[in-house]
Amino acid sequence: NQIEVFEAAELFAQTEGILPAPEPAHAIKAVVDEAIKCRETGEEKSLLFLLCGHGHFDIQAYDDYKNGKLAPYEYPKEKVDEALRKLKQLYPWLEIEV
Repeated sequence: NQIEVFEAAELFAQTEGILPAPEPAHAIKAVVDEAIKCRETGEEKSLLFLLCGHGHFDIQAYDDYKNGKLAPYEYPKEKVDEALRKLKQLYPWLEIEV
């Protein structure tokens, strides 16, 4: 859900002082979700992600988000599964569940 992704990116910007580009904001959202799971279960983990780029060139996307112009679009699961199957064919050593 791209709205949730931008919420995580906004949280990151507020806590770290870096406005992430929308692409790495997806990784930030996944890390936030995992951190919440760990907090709820009491599991301790080191969470690592790559932040590449910044949101200065994507400021229109942030403006749309802040002004309620982004729809809460979720990519169809069938398309994600299809892409993961293709990725697994290219890199059979990857541990991907489809």
